[in-house]
Amino acid sequence: MPTITRVFTRDQRYALERGEGADAVHTNPTYAYAVTMIQTDDPRCCGTGLAFTLGAGNDVVCAVIKELGNGLVGQDLDTLMANFGKAQRRLADDHCYRWLGPHKGVVHLALASLVNACWDAWAKHRGVPLWRLLLDLSPEDLTATLDLSYIEDALTPDECVMLLRAEQPGRAERESVLTKGYPGYDTSVGWFNYTDEEIERKTRASADAGFPAMKLKVGSKDMARDLRRAAIIRKAAGPHAKIMVDANQQWTLQQSIRFCHQLSDAGINPYWVEEPTHPDDINAHVAIARAIAPLKVAAGEHVPNRVVFKNYLQQQGAMSFCQVDAVRVAGVSEFLAVSLMARRFGVPVVPHVGDMGQLHQHLVLFNHIGAGHPRLFLEHIPHLRKAFVQPAMIEAGYYKTPQEPGSSCDLHTN
Repeated sequence: MPTITRVFTRDQRYALERGEGADAVHTNPTYAYAVTMIQTDDPRCCGTGLAFTLGAGNDVVCAVIKELGNGLVGQDLDTLMANFGKAQRRLADDHCYRWLGPHKGVVHLALASLVNACWDAWAKHRGVPLWRLLLDLSPEDLTATLDLSYIEDALTPDECVMLLRAEQPGRAERESVLTKGYPGYDTSVGWFNYTDEEIERKTRASADAGFPAMKLKVGSKDMARDLRRAAIIRKAAGPHAKIMVDANQQWTLQQSIRFCHQLSDAGINPYWVEEPTHPDDINAHVAIARAIAPLKVAAGEHVPNRVVFKNYLQQQGAMSFCQVDAVRVAGVSEFLAVSLMARRFGVPVVPHVGDMGQLHQHLVLFNHIGAGHPRLFLEHIPHLRKAFVQPAMIEAGYYKTPQEPGSSCDLHTN
């Protein structure tokens, strides 16, 4: 049984090519990971965990990882993970660092990286990919890895176990996804700073590559620009492709409603509008959803924790698609808590992929097979592919099932 001997961090930053990664708010991003490395006395099961940032402040997240990680040194990995929900609660409730949140911001990002490293190490110790580890855990054992505090009014431990048990009879049929692959959608066609010509060319290339859906960044000061570019993508992708638009929180409530009505009037027919306004304003999301129906709202990229997700889910229509991200909430365990809560409310999970899809390709397989979520699609962003030792494999628009032990998050060091 491996024992954790050391926890350390890396501040890993990556320059992007011109135009890549830009949206209406983050106009010149640097993609970065606050990386946690967990070493054990068994060199075969050392874990890598990621939290996603945009560069500045990444060093601050790493500093908190170092402080919180000290509490894991000396612990037996199997014992830690067998009751990880309680261990995560202790880490999140550190009496000093909790003050800086609670359960959000720099400290929560640090916790995401630590938690993800623990799961990666455990899967490597078991010799299986993370998706298989999650599916092999009994409903009781998986529930024990989750911190459900503050969301018991939406999902109790007993209800979590019952939900997972209820989905077991259909698992064999849903496991066909392991052979077929999980559908992807392409975000890289529509970055905010791309020219109209680039958007058209990249959309056609994405459709030719087999992607059934793609996304455009909107939120321009001149809404006519957004409408023009949405029309370009619709024409280039064809009438049957799913087109999503993402405002990255740029608009007020009234601006969001006005733009969505203009989209409908123009016949763009988007599959969803994403992050139309400030992520803390749940009431505004409800108002937008009611005003733009049947167009649906997707949200969650910047929702910080399971408690706020609970409040979204309890407000019918506030989010029709849940975009929880395991490198922004407190890692795999909080992702799973949100995902299972969303399953209870009948809201599909389509994650945001700050990890570029590496970790989430495992989590959506569990979501579909183990939790009964519909197999929709997973965001694909290719820009950091060369940074990973085992990059996600995309063929004809589908994520191929990873087979290597762990969570696919190991990074090249150079």
